[in-house]
Amino acid sequence: MFNNKTILITGGTGSFGTECVKTLLNQYKPKKIIIYSRDELKQYEMQQVFHDQCMRYFLGDVRDATRLKQVMRGVDYVIHAAALKQVPAAEYNPMECIKTNVIGAQNVIRAALANGVEKVVALSTDKAVNPINLYGASKLASDKLFIAANNIAGGHKTLFSVVRYGNVVGSRGSVLPYFKKLLQEGAKELPITDARMTRFWITLQNGVDFVLNCCFKQMRAGEIFVPKIPSVRIVDLATSLAPHLKHKIVGIRPGEKLHELLCTSDDARFIYEFKDYFIIQPSIKFYGEELDYSISKTLENGVPVDPEFEYHSGKNPHFLTVEELSEVKENLTLENIAG
Repeated sequence: MFNNKTILITGGTGSFGTECVKTLLNQYKPKKIIIYSRDELKQYEMQQVFHDQCMRYFLGDVRDATRLKQVMRGVDYVIHAAALKQVPAAEYNPMECIKTNVIGAQNVIRAALANGVEKVVALSTDKAVNPINLYGASKLASDKLFIAANNIAGGHKTLFSVVRYGNVVGSRGSVLPYFKKLLQEGAKELPITDARMTRFWITLQNGVDFVLNCCFKQMRAGEIFVPKIPSVRIVDLATSLAPHLKHKIVGIRPGEKLHELLCTSDDARFIYEFKDYFIIQPSIKFYGEELDYSISKTLENGVPVDPEFEYHSGKNPHFLTVEELSEVKENLTLENIAG
């Protein structure tokens, strides 16, 4: 579905954007891939790797509504990956987080509607579920904006959906490259925030594949896609990296949780379970066509979940073992995980 299409990726020089471009170029023949981001150095570095004829690089910020509207001309699909994502940074710089994650999301929506974009998929996070930090709260607000955008579309053809998943293995700022950096520097112990801490875990490639092969192909409008992914115990991750080192408990950072949620029991009445993912159908009603989210476009029947269902990183039936984490570690170098 991406052949001869123009795809714009906001925040496209990040970990997700880089892997997404590689996948699109390897598996499809897009008309154009537009990278939209504000860092000229990252764009320059990315151009040295991806310089196919279909590639376009535009400097700009999602805070700039006029620039977004300009670069979205002729675009078929948008992947909205731009965000301020560091929890402590958002806590200390709240308005900057809101400008990018909330106002930026609304700017993307308006630009997509103005240019008749066909489909927009916004990347979200488990931290948007029952948020206790500003980053999570801003992404929750962003999710709500993208879902409601299907109502303000009016006669426009643009569809908006959201994909939500957990920690991406090796993405910039995540714990894996941080641990590896400490080990390269000769650390004698690894810092652990709390021995009980768990997180959902997904590789970059799996995240990209889920967005391209599931969300874009299955989306109807306004749903949140949640992949079925494993959890990890942070102590197990540290052990897999350096079984000989002790752990030092350093305490939870501002805005952190012990565990994360991808679905809450409050949303259970809106959730359908499919083989490899869940769909959270919108709680608001859209005017016009009645959408049936219980059947996928590939005719797979979704099953309503239990009324008390929640998707909780600490209660996940699938945890990666130390041995499995060691295998992941062996396939990742500091260079290709740090971006």
